[in-house]
Amino acid sequence: MRVAVVGAGLIGGSVGLAARVRLGAEVRAFDPDPSARAAAAAAGAADTVCDTVAETLHGAEAVVVCAPLGVLGDALAAALGAAGPDCLVTDVGSVKRALVGAHEDPRYLGGHPLAGAEASGVGAARDDLFEDATWYLTPTPATRGTLLERAHRLITGLGAQPVAIDAEVHDRLMATVSHLPHVLANVLVGQAAGALGEGDSLPASGPSFRDTTRVAGANPALWPDIYLGNAEALLAALDEAVEALGRVRAQVAGGRRAELVAWQEEAAAQRRDLVEGGWLGGPVRELRVAVPNRPGVIAELALTLGRAGVNISDMALSPSPDARNGVVALWVNEAGAERARRLIGEQGHPVTEEAR
Repeated sequence: MRVAVVGAGLIGGSVGLAARVRLGAEVRAFDPDPSARAAAAAAGAADTVCDTVAETLHGAEAVVVCAPLGVLGDALAAALGAAGPDCLVTDVGSVKRALVGAHEDPRYLGGHPLAGAEASGVGAARDDLFEDATWYLTPTPATRGTLLERAHRLITGLGAQPVAIDAEVHDRLMATVSHLPHVLANVLVGQAAGALGEGDSLPASGPSFRDTTRVAGANPALWPDIYLGNAEALLAALDEAVEALGRVRAQVAGGRRAELVAWQEEAAAQRRDLVEGGWLGGPVRELRVAVPNRPGVIAELALTLGRAGVNISDMALSPSPDARNGVVALWVNEAGAERARRLIGEQGHPVTEEAR
């Protein structure tokens, strides 16, 4: 596979390294900063480091755009302008709805790997950064099935687990489980610092404060663009958090111990369900689905299963000789296989299971 990487930071460098080491891919990379290009070459993040986007994408089967969120839209537009007609164009941005809405091109498939490191820059890149990480994909009805399959092969080859999700659902989820926690971590450290009197030193703190505030102040150049890029969903999450804090304040002010006990118990149960009810892991089963050859049919399948919590760990397309229909093989987690069969059947597609 020939892979192009636009943006030579931690994520872009790790994509390049993993593609070279794990997939044996030929990798070309570009970054607008000459010093970043030099660092990418020194780190071995690409076979060839190029001076232009067009040179980087020449002959590429897939391009991963890893630019910072503030300039990601422009970088995607440049990549789509230089990509070939059958080239997969994807990205790693942590906010998806605006990007997907702005780039309605059948070659574009939004992506977001849940991976990172304390250090930044291509010098910190690793070929195992994506090992067992969730990598969200946001297909639309316009997404080509062949390119969705290619994205699956690329992402699983990098070591990650692809999960299909609606762009709007993705942003709402990220606002709750990622962006809001960063805001709250900043607030907590500010409150702790403000609680100190002049000349006071911070006393030893327990693990709860250290764990809760670990992400406070993370990457000041990056996170404001994330907050603003996902403003609508983050504002809704902030409003819900303020309302919840108001309820707790009223319970504490009113000495309503029984309500606080119930709230604490509910939180424990909810956290247990969230941690133990993950989509990934466990054995898989192969389902073979007969589908017509029409745009968006594979994306519809992936999104339907993704909404139901059924992860597709891999897929393969086999078109019929006349190209009017075909069979898509889906490998899904065993726990959700029967649910997947039912949902696919409800969409009117015949399903069989490969004998094991």
